Amino acid sequence: MRDTIAQALREALKSQDKRRISTLRLVQTAIRDRDIANRGAGKDPVSDEEIMAILSKMVKQRQESAKAFEESNRLELAEQEREEIAIIRDFLPRPLAEEDVKRACAQVVHEVGADGLRDMGRCMNALKEKFPGRMDFGKASGIVKNLLQ
Repeated sequence: MRDTIAQALREALKSQDKRRISTLRLVQTAIRDRDIANRGAGKDPVSDEEIMAILSKMVKQRQESAKAFEESNRLELAEQEREEIAIIRDFLPRPLAEEDVKRACAQVVHEVGADGLRDMGRCMNALKEKFPGRMDFGKASGIVKNLLQ
Protein backbone atom coordinates (compact mmCIF):
# COMPACT_ATOMS: atom_id res chain seq x y z
CA MET A 1 0.00 0.00 0.00
CA ARG A 2 2.81 2.38 0.88
CA ASP A 3 4.49 1.63 -2.45
CA THR A 4 1.26 2.31 -4.34
CA ILE A 5 0.89 5.71 -2.66
CA ALA A 6 4.56 6.55 -3.22
CA GLN A 7 4.28 5.59 -6.91
CA ALA A 8 1.14 7.74 -7.29
CA LEU A 9 3.01 10.66 -5.73
CA ARG A 10 5.91 10.24 -8.17
CA GLU A 11 3.46 10.24 -11.08
CA ALA A 12 1.70 13.32 -9.72
CA LEU A 13 5.05 15.08 -9.40
CA LYS A 14 5.88 14.25 -13.01
CA SER A 15 2.52 15.53 -14.25
CA GLN A 16 2.68 18.52 -11.85
CA ASP A 17 -0.84 17.90 -10.54
CA LYS A 18 -0.71 20.22 -7.53
CA ARG A 19 -3.92 19.03 -5.83
CA ARG A 20 -2.89 15.37 -6.13
CA ILE A 21 0.64 16.12 -4.90
CA SER A 22 -0.56 17.95 -1.79
CA THR A 23 -3.20 15.32 -0.98
CA LEU A 24 -0.79 12.40 -1.37
CA ARG A 25 1.76 14.17 0.81
CA LEU A 26 -0.92 14.59 3.47
CA VAL A 27 -1.67 10.86 3.24
CA GLN A 28 2.00 9.95 3.58
CA THR A 29 2.36 12.31 6.54
CA ALA A 30 -0.63 10.73 8.30
CA ILE A 31 0.88 7.27 7.80
CA ARG A 32 4.29 8.44 8.99
CA ASP A 33 2.73 10.04 12.09
CA ARG A 34 1.00 6.76 12.95
CA ASP A 35 4.31 4.90 12.41
CA ILE A 36 6.03 7.24 14.85
CA ALA A 37 3.24 6.83 17.41
CA ASN A 38 3.46 3.04 17.05
CA ARG A 39 7.23 3.10 17.43
CA GLY A 40 6.86 5.10 20.65
CA ALA A 41 4.42 2.48 21.95
CA GLY A 42 6.74 -0.37 20.95
CA LYS A 43 4.52 -1.55 18.10
CA ASP A 44 5.25 -2.45 14.48
CA PRO A 45 4.81 0.07 11.65
CA VAL A 46 1.25 0.39 10.37
CA SER A 47 -0.13 -2.46 8.28
CA ASP A 48 -2.15 -2.14 5.09
CA GLU A 49 -5.35 -2.57 7.13
CA GLU A 50 -4.36 0.33 9.37
CA ILE A 51 -3.52 2.41 6.30
CA MET A 52 -7.04 1.70 5.01
CA ALA A 53 -8.45 2.90 8.33
CA ILE A 54 -6.34 6.07 8.14
CA LEU A 55 -7.56 6.75 4.60
CA SER A 56 -11.19 6.11 5.58
CA LYS A 57 -10.83 8.55 8.45
CA MET A 58 -9.32 11.15 6.12
CA VAL A 59 -12.26 10.77 3.73
CA LYS A 60 -14.76 11.16 6.57
CA GLN A 61 -12.98 14.29 7.84
CA ARG A 62 -13.08 15.83 4.38
CA GLN A 63 -16.76 15.01 3.95
CA GLU A 64 -17.52 16.83 7.19
CA SER A 65 -15.36 19.78 6.13
CA ALA A 66 -17.02 20.00 2.72
CA LYS A 67 -20.44 20.03 4.37
CA ALA A 68 -19.35 22.78 6.77
CA PHE A 69 -17.91 24.83 3.90
CA GLU A 70 -21.14 24.47 1.94
CA GLU A 71 -23.20 25.58 4.92
CA SER A 72 -21.03 28.68 5.29
CA ASN A 73 -21.31 29.32 1.52
CA ARG A 74 -17.60 28.71 0.78
CA LEU A 75 -18.18 26.57 -2.28
CA GLU A 76 -14.63 26.73 -3.64
CA LEU A 77 -13.28 25.20 -0.41
CA ALA A 78 -16.02 22.56 -0.43
CA GLU A 79 -15.03 21.64 -4.00
CA GLN A 80 -11.38 21.41 -2.94
CA GLU A 81 -12.34 18.97 -0.17
CA ARG A 82 -14.32 16.85 -2.67
CA GLU A 83 -11.32 16.71 -5.00
CA GLU A 84 -9.20 15.43 -2.11
CA ILE A 85 -11.86 12.84 -1.27
CA ALA A 86 -11.75 11.53 -4.85
CA ILE A 87 -7.95 11.26 -4.73
CA ILE A 88 -7.94 9.41 -1.40
CA ARG A 89 -10.75 7.06 -2.48
CA ASP A 90 -8.56 5.88 -5.37
CA PHE A 91 -6.56 3.93 -2.77
CA LEU A 92 -9.54 2.46 -0.93
CA PRO A 93 -11.39 -0.65 -2.06
CA ARG A 94 -14.71 0.06 -3.72
CA PRO A 95 -17.48 0.40 -1.15
CA LEU A 96 -20.16 -2.25 -1.04
CA ALA A 97 -23.55 -1.50 -2.57
CA GLU A 98 -26.46 -1.11 -0.16
CA GLU A 99 -27.85 -4.56 -0.93
CA ASP A 100 -24.41 -6.09 -0.34
CA VAL A 101 -24.17 -4.27 3.00
CA LYS A 102 -27.55 -5.69 4.06
CA ARG A 103 -26.49 -9.18 2.99
CA ALA A 104 -23.16 -8.87 4.84
CA CYS A 105 -24.92 -7.68 8.00
CA ALA A 106 -27.36 -10.60 7.90
CA GLN A 107 -24.50 -13.03 7.32
CA VAL A 108 -22.48 -11.68 10.24
CA VAL A 109 -25.50 -11.77 12.57
CA HIS A 110 -25.94 -15.43 11.62
CA GLU A 111 -22.21 -16.28 11.94
CA VAL A 112 -21.88 -14.61 15.34
CA GLY A 113 -25.06 -16.32 16.53
CA ALA A 114 -26.46 -13.01 17.74
CA ASP A 115 -29.91 -13.19 19.26
CA GLY A 116 -30.42 -9.74 20.75
CA LEU A 117 -29.19 -6.18 20.97
CA ARG A 118 -26.58 -7.18 23.55
CA ASP A 119 -24.69 -8.93 20.71
CA MET A 120 -24.56 -5.79 18.57
CA GLY A 121 -20.95 -5.00 19.54
CA ARG A 122 -19.77 -8.45 18.50
CA CYS A 123 -21.56 -8.10 15.17
CA MET A 124 -20.09 -4.66 14.47
CA ASN A 125 -16.59 -5.83 15.39
CA ALA A 126 -16.95 -8.76 12.99
CA LEU A 127 -18.12 -6.41 10.21
CA LYS A 128 -15.22 -4.02 10.81
CA GLU A 129 -12.80 -6.93 10.69
CA LYS A 130 -14.25 -8.42 7.49
CA PHE A 131 -14.96 -5.23 5.54
CA PRO A 132 -12.49 -2.52 6.60
CA GLY A 133 -13.05 0.64 4.60
CA ARG A 134 -15.69 -0.95 2.39
CA MET A 135 -18.91 0.16 4.10
CA ASP A 136 -20.39 2.97 6.12
CA PHE A 137 -20.46 1.41 9.57
CA GLY A 138 -23.00 3.97 10.77
CA LYS A 139 -25.53 2.67 8.24
CA ALA A 140 -24.46 -0.92 8.93
CA SER A 141 -25.10 -0.34 12.63
CA GLY A 142 -28.70 0.62 11.88
CA ILE A 143 -29.16 -2.45 9.71
CA VAL A 144 -27.70 -4.77 12.37
CA LYS A 145 -29.88 -3.15 15.04
CA ASN A 146 -33.01 -3.79 12.94
CA LEU A 147 -31.98 -7.40 12.39
CA LEU A 148 -31.43 -7.97 16.12
CA GLN A 149 -34.73 -6.48 17.30
